[in-house]
Amino acid sequence: MKKLLLIQPSPYDSNKMPIKKKRLYFVGLSLPLLAAMTPPDWEVELIFEIIEDIPYDTDADLIGISTMGHGVIRSIDIANEFRKRGKTVIMGGYMASIMPQEAMKHCDSLVEGDAELVWEDLIQDFEAGQLKPHYKKTLEKGWFSTPKPRFDLVTNKKIGDFLPVQAGRGCPNTCSFCSVACLYKGSYVKKPLHEVKRDLEQIKSLGFNKALLLDDNIFSDREYLGELLQVLKKLDLKWMSQCDIRIGREDSLLEALAKSGCTTLSFGLESISRESLVAMNKGWANPEEYTKLIDNIRSHGIDVSTEMVVGGEGDTLKSIKETRDFIEENKISVPRFYILTPFPGTKFFEEIQEAGRLENRDIYSYDGTSAVYTPANMTSSELTEAYWNLYESLFTLGSIFRRNIIKKEFLRQPLTYLFYGGVNLYYRHQIKKRITPNIF
Repeated sequence: MKKLLLIQPSPYDSNKMPIKKKRLYFVGLSLPLLAAMTPPDWEVELIFEIIEDIPYDTDADLIGISTMGHGVIRSIDIANEFRKRGKTVIMGGYMASIMPQEAMKHCDSLVEGDAELVWEDLIQDFEAGQLKPHYKKTLEKGWFSTPKPRFDLVTNKKIGDFLPVQAGRGCPNTCSFCSVACLYKGSYVKKPLHEVKRDLEQIKSLGFNKALLLDDNIFSDREYLGELLQVLKKLDLKWMSQCDIRIGREDSLLEALAKSGCTTLSFGLESISRESLVAMNKGWANPEEYTKLIDNIRSHGIDVSTEMVVGGEGDTLKSIKETRDFIEENKISVPRFYILTPFPGTKFFEEIQEAGRLENRDIYSYDGTSAVYTPANMTSSELTEAYWNLYESLFTLGSIFRRNIIKKEFLRQPLTYLFYGGVNLYYRHQIKKRITPNIF
């Protein structure tokens, strides 16, 4: 029997040590899906490095390594170490897909795009001793299908109280800095509802009553979302996801979301500067409308989580300080921030490079925690300092208390907001160590 080892690396901390946690709350879906697509005569092991150690002495015949955002540097180091030990290494994931020529330097074979579309061929080629150096296929329209994820390889690990499921991939918006836009080019591909239902039923059968819907934007197809909500409502699950803030205008849809079990939605608000949003090709978002939309979403019993970037074309040191006030005034339970970073492969990278504003060309140092280009209204060092000041000012004990406890929603869901408070305290711990909080 051949053996496959699939690894989700952990990002490095500021001392270049892999970040570790006692529990993994946000379990990824790619590894359990690839395990499910691997022939039954293969033994498969999954490793989530944030809670486990990498078994470099493994007897596995094939090593698969995922590359995601801040973990890409660690992914490369792991790949290089396994290759030194004579192992055959495959790399895939978002970062490998938008920087394929660079990633191919560190592996025997690269999967660019959606791995499920080429996985069967890749395994067959490996068994025949004819592994290709590059496999590429991306869903750009229509539908996609997957087997039932191998969660039996996950549930014995130290994980949280929910599991992931996916109904769609991609997003109709094409923000210039977004890796999803690079891969799916403004399209949204969907999974047949009977498969989504099957995956949700598996989660329930394993004893979980909560699910994370991993779609990039559940608001991408209004008709499909309406049908999906009917499936979710019948299964009586609590769930959370991410989408476009404009869903806050849709009262009837928000009511249906709440009735289907939706508890939390995460939104990429990016900036409170209209000029910055326009420059990001996100001019459809109106920051003057944010507070009203957030209030309306909450009025339907759905909590709001946000992600924002600093360093856009309209951002100033003053506007970054005002971002802190925005988060406080709107009592955002779990805010996350990144420095706007021109990752190779994105439209934003091309724009910054053509303008001669790229200061740091070491792409392996791009981690969203320090400015690598010259911003429009400040120096790169000023942006980096303002970024960390923003995080530190929002993760004081007083701010955590005000954003999570002193709010009317606390009385309705005290346990939920106490949990969010705990997440904030963990983020506070990371921020003190100059680690950007991530969803793990």
